Formats: sequence, C-alpha cells, structure tokens
Amino acid sequence: MAENKIEKQLKEDFRYFLTAVWTHLTLPPPTRAQLCIAEYLQHGPKRLQIQAFRGVGKSWITAAFVLWTLFNDPDKKVMVVSASKDRADAFSIFCQRLILEVPWMSHLKPKNDDQRWSRISFDVGPARAAQAPSVKSVGITGQLTGSRADLMVLDDVEVPNNSMTEMQREKLLQLVTECESILTPKPNSRIMFLGTPQTTFTIYNKLRERSYKPFVWPARYPRKVAMYDGLLAPQLVEDLETTENLSWKPTDTRFREGDLLEREASMGRSNFMLQFMLDTSLSDAEKFPLKFADLIVTPVNPENAPENIIWCSDPQNIIKDLPAVGLPADYFYSPMRFQGDWQPYSETICSVDPSGRGTDETVACYLSQLNGIMYLHEVKAFRDGYSDETLLEILKGCRKYKATTLLIESNFGDGIVSELFRKHCGQTKTNLNIEETRANVRKEDRIIDALEPVLNQHRLVIDPKVVTWDYDSNRDAPPETRLQYMLFYQMSRMCREKGAVKHDDRIDALAQGVKWYTDALAISANREIARRKADEWNAHLESWLDDPQAEANYMVLGMNLQQRQEAKGKTQGKPLPTWVSTR
Repeated sequence: MAENKIEKQLKEDFRYFLTAVWTHLTLPPPTRAQLCIAEYLQHGPKRLQIQAFRGVGKSWITAAFVLWTLFNDPDKKVMVVSASKDRADAFSIFCQRLILEVPWMSHLKPKNDDQRWSRISFDVGPARAAQAPSVKSVGITGQLTGSRADLMVLDDVEVPNNSMTEMQREKLLQLVTECESILTPKPNSRIMFLGTPQTTFTIYNKLRERSYKPFVWPARYPRKVAMYDGLLAPQLVEDLETTENLSWKPTDTRFREGDLLEREASMGRSNFMLQFMLDTSLSDAEKFPLKFADLIVTPVNPENAPENIIWCSDPQNIIKDLPAVGLPADYFYSPMRFQGDWQPYSETICSVDPSGRGTDETVACYLSQLNGIMYLHEVKAFRDGYSDETLLEILKGCRKYKATTLLIESNFGDGIVSELFRKHCGQTKTNLNIEETRANVRKEDRIIDALEPVLNQHRLVIDPKVVTWDYDSNRDAPPETRLQYMLFYQMSRMCREKGAVKHDDRIDALAQGVKWYTDALAISANREIARRKADEWNAHLESWLDDPQAEANYMVLGMNLQQRQEAKGKTQGKPLPTWVSTR
C-alpha cells in the first residue's frame, strides 16, 4: 500500500520525483530555483523556454523530467537536441545511467535484445514496438528531419560557437524551426527550450516572438523588474512584492554573495549581466552607435585610391561571405561606385596601441587618407608586449604601406615604447616620423567621439582581408574569449558605459589613427574633384593660347593635366606627332 502511495506521488508531482532522484545521487536537496523550474516543466505551456543562470542544473533537471515523462507513459517518444552531438549524447547517457541505477526505475530497462540501447537512441522496457525510439539524441546540425517526437527538449542549443555572427544566429533559428515539423500532432505534445543567452542578441528573444513563453530565473533579484518585460519567474516577482530590500541579493542558495561578486569581477559586467542575470536589454541598438552598415568594405590598394567612393546600403550590396559579429541585421556593404581619378594617398600612418605581456594586445593599424576618406589596409595584434620581434614586425608593415608617421599612445610605458621604435628605426634604416599622443579622456568616450562622426559620414573604408583576419585571429581561444578580442566585436559593442567591452585594444588603435586624420575630414572629396577640374581647365586655356596645335593633340590623345605637363617636359621644344592630316 505504501509503495503504491509513493509511486502515485512520483507520477503526480515531478518535484517529488526530482527530489527522489537527487537523494539517490547523494546530491543536496533541490534548491528553490530548481523546484520552481521543475514545476514550470510540468505545468508550463505546450511551447516553453526556461532561461536560468549558469550552473543552476537545467540539464540535469530536464534529464529527470524526460525520465518522469517515460515513467508516466512509456510509449512517449522524446528527442533531445543540443548544440553538438556529444552534448546530446551526454544527456542521453545520463538518462540511461539513472534507469540502470535507480531501483524504482528498473522497469524501464530494456526487456530484450530487440529493443535499442545505445547512446544515440534507446527504448524503455514497457514501450510497445515502434519505429521511433523512446529517447533519441541529436546535435542541432544533425539529421532532424524524418524523426517524430511527442516531447522535444532543446538543451543549450545556443553556444558561443554557433551564435557569434548574425548569419550564424539566423541559421540556428532556421534549424530550431524544424522542430515544429518533427512534433507529433497530439494535444499533449510539447517543445521545451532550456539555456542561457550567449549574446545580447540571443535567439531566445526571437523564440518569444514565436509564442515560446519564457521563464526567467536570474542569479540575483533585479533592481528593475521592468527590464524583464513580464517574463521574470512569478515566484521572484512575489518575493519582491512581499519582502523589502531584496534587490541584488542572490535568488538561490547555490551562490553566495561573495561568489557572485567574484564572478562579476572576472567575467566583466556585460557577460555577468547576460549569463547570470539573463539581461539582454543591451540589445537596444541606440546604445551602440558604431554600425557595420556605415562602413565601406572593398579591397584597398596599398598605394592609391579613387578621389571619392560612394557608400550605399542597398541589400544587393550586402557582403554575405564575411563574418559579421555585430548587431542583428547589421551587415557589411560594398560601395556603390568610385568617382574621379585614382590618386596617391595624401598620407599613410601606423597607429599603435602598446601593451605589456598578458591578456592585452599590442595592436598596429595601417591607415591611409585621401580627400578626407580613410582606408584601413591591415591590423596586426601581438600578445608579447613590445618585444623586439613585435616592434620589427610593426615596422615591416610600415615599409610595406610606405607609412610616414608612427603614432603611439604614450600613456603606456611613459614614452619607453617610442624610444624603442626610434632605436629599431635607426637599425633598420626606416625613415619614420614618430609621434606620441596622450589620452586624457575616458576611453569609451574617446573611441566613440573619434569614430562615430567618421562612420556617420561613411568615410572609413575597410579592406575585407581585415575582417577575415580579425575573425580568424585567436583561433585556439574559447569562442567567448575570441569574440572579445575581435576588432569588429569591440566596435559593435562599444558604448559610453564604463567597461563596455572587456578588451578594447584593437578598436582603440583604430580610433587613435582616425582621430589623427580628423583635420583632413574638412576636405570635401567633391570639392577636391571640382578644384582639380578647375585647375585642368585653366591650364588648358593657358596652353591653348601658347600652342593651340599641341593642346589639340593632347586633347585628342585624352591626356590629363599631369600627362600634358610631363609631355611638355619630355619634348623640350620638339613637337609631338600631330593628328592633323598632312595630305
């Protein structure tokens, strides 16, 4: 009788089932957060998503829920989808382990050899013969189509590796959409998403628009409930309404206040707010003024450029084969057209942001300027501070692009780096004007003030090789770390809040170089073209008065002003071949 009562409790209340499993695994009793998640899994809507802070045990809870589902109805078909096949298999193996070890789940063991029992898929003992297994695990990029399931569990399908760029997020969203075609058309069929947002532009926000109601449980009681837009777990909302002074205190016993403070300090505010507070409000595009769409992306010639280059944002000009790690729908665009003649650059500089050895980078940006338009040729980044190898490699780039000025931030090292560069310039016979700049404005403001006007006027041209190199750099680092070091990630996430990005060396070096050219921005490309044409016309009139026949020859040959002047110098009084007929 007692056994029947216990079995009834196990079947009726998933929280009771979860507690029993935790007890068998000799784990501490489920915390309040875990029990609230369990309750939402059991009684939540047909399509739901659970966003909870990292480390709350979402995957383990959901594995127990899968077994509870089969405990109640062995004929249910469950599909588990994760970011990778290995992760999905780990979920499946954990379920199998519980079946084998927990005494009151022993009846779920396979009864004969005809039933499946592998890490890919397995059957439970009481299940009737069916084409689909009781539980099937698959990676999000695996073969989803052709399967059927009554319960679909998508566990952490969004990870840094598959959500860094807008294209990746669009692809991921398309993949998860396939779940709708897999779900069986039964009244009690369900789809569950569990995870922690990996970017401020997480696909979980898109799922909400598709009727997947979120249940959000952050690690701390929020200071402003409104920022969760009614999605905060109702238990937490009730706590805040009935108890005073809960703001910013831990919501669960798994983390003490000191532990959360340490994590926030090590992760940075933005990452902590994302992964522990589930706050994606930073996706407000107005907070991030530096847009990829304002750049002009096209191959940059190392020696010359057109007199003007016309920006456009036509969808046909989207460069789809470049990785864009920026805001949603923020892509790189190729120019509409070039104007005028190609001219040598007015100036080329190398902007250097030095650093010591450690996690920061020494960065060099090679920039040219013509008619107020700036061209970024290349970016180099080093982790060994200002070693001889690094300095010589930077000087090598200066010679490659014929830079005349080396611009160095002197805040670091109090001018030591400049002296080291001067030494190497002497040794390598590199003729460079070394200039120091000292920053006295907060870094975030300085960067935005330098770059925003330039981008708004579409006066910064980027070579696509820079984008590719930036994305491929630091390949060996974890994805989340790789992102932080990328120039274009830093650009897209830069705002005026202190500590907006954890690493800012690349964007700082670029902003420093752009600021150097600020005075040149007063030069209008169109005005420069008009001036050149006026000069040519005046010279043409003068030459026509001096020697009409020669000037007519030049015009027929299509010579510009420079070519006519060179021709006059070379002829030294000898007439050029005439186009006039001698017949």
